[in-house]
Amino acid sequence: MGTVAVLLLAVSLAIDCFTVSVTSGIILRRIRWGTFLTMAFFFGFFQALMPFLGWLGASHFSHLIEAYDHWIAFGLLAFLGIRMIRAHFKDSEECSFDPTRLKVIITLAIATSIDALAVGISFAFTGFNDIGTLFFPLWVIGLASFIISLAGSFIGIFFGKRFNLRMELFGGLVLIGIGSKILIEHLFF
Repeated sequence: MGTVAVLLLAVSLAIDCFTVSVTSGIILRRIRWGTFLTMAFFFGFFQALMPFLGWLGASHFSHLIEAYDHWIAFGLLAFLGIRMIRAHFKDSEECSFDPTRLKVIITLAIATSIDALAVGISFAFTGFNDIGTLFFPLWVIGLASFIISLAGSFIGIFFGKRFNLRMELFGGLVLIGIGSKILIEHLFF
């Protein structure tokens, strides 16, 4: 796999992270370096970890993982999406969806990186025979997700302030949409 293909793969895997980061930035409405760096770190970490785990387990567990990965991603994203939608209808003081909480960030990072697990499985069958050959793609995937997530948070703040958006409803629908997209792609394509 060439450098351009790895870059395109990394950007495509980071799109879900970008969407979630934009939504979180809109909800937070101000720069929170700790939260944004934590979110970007975990998004990048899990986007790099999942292909490694997929590659590692491809010879032993691929038939088990492939059957359920899309359901796991859909369930996690739908759960968080429903929580965000519920938060939209509560007073702002009562909102239960908090993108600053580590538990929420890690759940989002795992949910958005499940597709990367399938990429790792495909790595095992496309010439990545040892960890040395896998290092570059994993590094690029993780770094791209980190940078794109960080950019998404700042873009979300800009639009949240500029248009005075309260985006929990939209964000919840986006998360459910991402989960549905993953589910539909795996079931029908």
